[in-house]
Amino acid sequence: MSVLDGMQPERVWHYFSEICKIPHGSGNVKGISDYLVNFAKEHGLSYKQDEMLNVIIKKDATPGYEKEAPIILQGHMDMVAVKTPESSIDMKKDGLTLCVEGDYLYAKDTSLGGDDGIAVAYALAILESGEIAHPALEVIVTVDEEVGMDGARAIDLTGLQGKRMLNIDSEEEGIFLTSCAGGGCIRTYLPVDVKEVEGIACRISVEGLLGGHSGEMIDKERGNSNCLMGRLLYRLTGQMPIYLKELEGGLADNAIPRRTIAQVLIDGDKEELFKDIVQKVEAEIQTELATKDPDFEITVVTLGEDKAVCTEEESTANLASYLMALPNGVQAMSADVKGLVETSLNLGILKYDAEEQEITCAISVRSCIESAKKALLDKVSAVTELAGGHYAVSGEYPGWAYRVESPFRDLCVSVYEEMYGRKPVLRAIHAGLECGIIASKIEDLDCISIGPDMEDIHTTEEKLSISSTARVWDFIIKVLSKKDY
Repeated sequence: MSVLDGMQPERVWHYFSEICKIPHGSGNVKGISDYLVNFAKEHGLSYKQDEMLNVIIKKDATPGYEKEAPIILQGHMDMVAVKTPESSIDMKKDGLTLCVEGDYLYAKDTSLGGDDGIAVAYALAILESGEIAHPALEVIVTVDEEVGMDGARAIDLTGLQGKRMLNIDSEEEGIFLTSCAGGGCIRTYLPVDVKEVEGIACRISVEGLLGGHSGEMIDKERGNSNCLMGRLLYRLTGQMPIYLKELEGGLADNAIPRRTIAQVLIDGDKEELFKDIVQKVEAEIQTELATKDPDFEITVVTLGEDKAVCTEEESTANLASYLMALPNGVQAMSADVKGLVETSLNLGILKYDAEEQEITCAISVRSCIESAKKALLDKVSAVTELAGGHYAVSGEYPGWAYRVESPFRDLCVSVYEEMYGRKPVLRAIHAGLECGIIASKIEDLDCISIGPDMEDIHTTEEKLSISSTARVWDFIIKVLSKKDY
């Protein structure tokens, strides 16, 4: 028995529950992709599954809607799969444990994947139904949106007829997204020299941070654990030798990292100085983040005497300087749209690869201005080269430009007003959406992005509003039923 049993809309929650039983983190989507294919087969629907595992499912118009223009429903099948440090779940093999608290659904000790499992659940419930009125439907479900929109970039859409699209990948009910930033990922590689070192081993953990989606939350100025670890290492290497044995922080380039752990070796006579520096840096940052990220802390565990191959003193210092020099966070606000972040970047992943003898970073770069995005990628490239490293840019995607004339947007606005007696908010966002990539493949695509209320996506505190999910379902069904827009 599921905690979702009896909740309305019943078939939406049925399919969401089924999706949550299948591990579907980015890069681990074969199970969910095959599930969608089997669904199409069982319901006699035409489908296409490509080599990337993207899936397109088509359904004919219901009686009376044969002459209406087709509608595309679109979302992605992958989720940001994160868990608490204490959790024993294997997110590559295990399903989620769903829990309900009041109006919210969440997953015990893990992210929920409401982004974007709810879009898939909506689509399956509509495709299954024999009672919902609609024009011809084309459902696009892409892979690996969360790690660079790889599926959307690779998918072949030449066989689609639809020019109207409802992207269901937003997290605020009553807000219609109409444009978004473009972006890309830059991975940097900083070589280090190593040697065998004897000393006192200490584990440093920068933790307690709120994290969040780097597109939606970057303007909140929450702490970035990778950057803060760099700040601590810079202070330490300026006053004593530090030898790095391990370093790892962050889970995705587009998620603000919450926890970064380092294991270092220090000279035996420097332990008191080491702890004093850590304490001072922690106190400084706690003051700075008192309101923005109040639970920040640095913990140190002394592990005792150790002998290990570590980075040399000069390499550790060079890494610390590099992390301090890398830009991070909001770089510019829009001069045209009040409150909109124009350009930003996020140091999402930081890792020491001892076998390759290099430090790797994954940085998400975003901007609604293409030239500003390119300039910021160039800045990171230049800093990396000055530090003696190299880099590779991947996953670039275009922004989604605002349409001055949008009949489909007008239809959706009128339906919303009819249902709720007020206009929805039309908004441009700094986060990336697949709409820009898809619009580059379908000429004259007219679309908006919507979704139910969610909180803290991409984190273990992710929550999905049950009542909002029902209202957005009613809205989608109403839009599908409208004729002669």
